[in-house]
Amino acid sequence: MSSYGFHSIARRGPRLALLAVAALALVAAGCKRETTAEAPPPRPVRTVVAEKGEIGQSVVLTGQILAEKETALAFRIGGRILQRSATVGDHVTPDQVLAKLDPQNELNALRSARAALSAAKGRLEQDANQFQRQQQLLDRGFTTRVLFDQAQQALRTSQASVDDAKAQLEIAEDRVGYTELKANVGGTITARSAEAGEVVQAGQPVFQIARDTGWDAVFDVPAQVIRSAPADADIVIALTDDPSVKARGRVRQVDPQADPVTRTFKVRVAVNAPPPAMRLGATVSGRMDSTSGTGIAIPASALTAADRSPAVWVVDPKDLTVALKPVEVLRFDPGTVIISGGLDGGEIVVTAGVQALHPGQKVRLVGAQS
Repeated sequence: MSSYGFHSIARRGPRLALLAVAALALVAAGCKRETTAEAPPPRPVRTVVAEKGEIGQSVVLTGQILAEKETALAFRIGGRILQRSATVGDHVTPDQVLAKLDPQNELNALRSARAALSAAKGRLEQDANQFQRQQQLLDRGFTTRVLFDQAQQALRTSQASVDDAKAQLEIAEDRVGYTELKANVGGTITARSAEAGEVVQAGQPVFQIARDTGWDAVFDVPAQVIRSAPADADIVIALTDDPSVKARGRVRQVDPQADPVTRTFKVRVAVNAPPPAMRLGATVSGRMDSTSGTGIAIPASALTAADRSPAVWVVDPKDLTVALKPVEVLRFDPGTVIISGGLDGGEIVVTAGVQALHPGQKVRLVGAQS
């Protein structure tokens, strides 16, 4: 290389160095501007303020209206039904005749009992006269003690025969009365199991009567609901086809044994002053509200997990960063989670966007000013 070329490069060296330094500074500034541009903005989230209060629980079950007391009516003797004068749905009053049996056999027995009583009375009168004569003769000494005793015994036997005939007559009269089936209570007929012309046995149910003394709402209740229910629960009863028709009631009876198929317990709730539209057999719903201490209710969407345990994201109101906080869940309700531990109340809990957060991340509360 010539000396001229060497000196030319030497003269350009400082200039090239300056250019290189300037280029490096521009690159560094560009990187800094790029890093600043890539910083993520605060993530918008929806939140609620955790508020501690009474934990309420509502249980709603479906049942039906039944009579508090039902009576089965049956003939006390067997026979052929001659007449039926009532049917299902009829309201009956005490001593109202509902059906009749063919009374011919009982009437014949009644006439026979009356004849037997008349014959017994005739023998009693004859033996009484005989005893009176023997007593007079004995007093005068014209008869023996043996004849007197025989007359006295015959009188006692005749008196016993009369008493027996009277009892048989009363039985025959009662059996004639038993040919009529009468209502012994006031109520509504809910079932009928025999028709005119049918032969029934003594004690065979013919009618089922729901008494007017009171109505029950009957429900099949799971065991866990019975365990958690308060001692004197107030039940709101409403018609399923018209919830505006309501009444209140209290538990009257709980069956001691569960149903072998459903494993539920039958619970009877006495209905207080049922409205006219709430008729027997109607399908109703029963709602029981109960409280079980204090807790915090938050939307179910706020719940996440930390180390396989339930947790929620809590916002620091000072710097608007989030932190994961473990919680204790008491129970899950539809759309709501009841928290029993981990929150003191007043915390800002994230309810939407919990899956995309990480500890220390800045957030922006939706609806709040940035």
